[in-house]
Amino acid sequence: MPDTVALAGMQQRVPFDPYAYDFHEDPYPTYARLRHEAPVYYNSEMDFWALARHADVRSAFRDATRLSNAWGVSLDPSSYGPDAHKSMSFLAMDDPKHMRIRKLVSKGFTPRRVNDLSGRITALTHEHWSKCLDKREFDYIADFAGLLPMDVVSELLGVPESDRAFLRRQSDLLLHREEGVLDVPEAAVYAYIELHKYYSALIAERRKNLGDDLVSALITAEIDDDATGEKTTLSEDEIVGFMVLMVVAGNETTTKLLANALYWGWRNPDELARVITDTDLVPEWTEETLRYDNSTQMVLRRVAADVEYGDVTIPAGQRVLLLVGSANRDEDVFDDPDRYRIGRDTAQALMSFGMGTHFCLGAHLARLEANVGLAEVVRSIKSVDIDIDNAVRVHSVNVRGFAELPVKVTVR
Repeated sequence: MPDTVALAGMQQRVPFDPYAYDFHEDPYPTYARLRHEAPVYYNSEMDFWALARHADVRSAFRDATRLSNAWGVSLDPSSYGPDAHKSMSFLAMDDPKHMRIRKLVSKGFTPRRVNDLSGRITALTHEHWSKCLDKREFDYIADFAGLLPMDVVSELLGVPESDRAFLRRQSDLLLHREEGVLDVPEAAVYAYIELHKYYSALIAERRKNLGDDLVSALITAEIDDDATGEKTTLSEDEIVGFMVLMVVAGNETTTKLLANALYWGWRNPDELARVITDTDLVPEWTEETLRYDNSTQMVLRRVAADVEYGDVTIPAGQRVLLLVGSANRDEDVFDDPDRYRIGRDTAQALMSFGMGTHFCLGAHLARLEANVGLAEVVRSIKSVDIDIDNAVRVHSVNVRGFAELPVKVTVR
């Protein structure tokens, strides 16, 4: 165990509570203090460590041996444990189990299948955004950013339109955290149960009537077992786990990305004006948003064997947060990191989708959705104004973004 007496002063010098609503409003001053004053941080009250510097976060992502995913990636006590894979799929597994599921899932989640969605993403974007333009004043989340990613995931899974609002509501409930409650709230537990029931029924129906959707592909996917040489397939629980993961990782994070991009464009009107003038800059707008204010702010690892960062040893059995949001603002890596500057080169340094064994399988899809969606937005407007006094932030340990974002647009 760490010397908690010696480390207790750290949290007094730099208070860091991942559950605090004030922290959710603006985590970046805290991150800056952590990088400068306590880059390898220990919180004795909540019993977790945190890595704030880019170099340490990068190293941690690449160290899949000493830093384990097997107990999940969330600090919530109810989500942390040996059964985390039931709701987080292969995200909460180490190799070889992780690689087995990833290979099977990849059979259905191919780049071709994702690229084939491009036309549908464009059509869905136009369908939702044209209604927003008709209104001129609307909630960007409820009317656009929250609809598009859920529709895309639903198209992949073959979920009918009539069920998508229900699934998005359950997804929201899974993420939301109550102020002062340091665990998964009851509503989130029930949301997981509802999602499990829904997807189990969907799988049962699809087994009877296989189609060309992702669920059918997952049901029929096979790979050779490295140990036995026999064919292996996904179990029903493994398919459900992946589908639940898709709802959160494939829906909520992209919703937040779409909204964070618009928000920071509005906050930096000269940058937004550049994209409105030249829509070819949209992919760079997406990349700078991923760096500057990423949807996924932090992920957890369990220390499987003692690991050293600088002169600090984190003992086996401990929990350590990889502060992605802090790594992406590290002044040792990014020039003028607290400036939102579209067009900077982040290709080799971006931590937003992780690195190594657990690099995000949906990174390409998230970028595709954001690029298509944001291009449609700026192609059709002269300007945007946000009613920031009535904007509402999501309160989640891992995910950062807006639950409500009232906007007014001037149409071209």
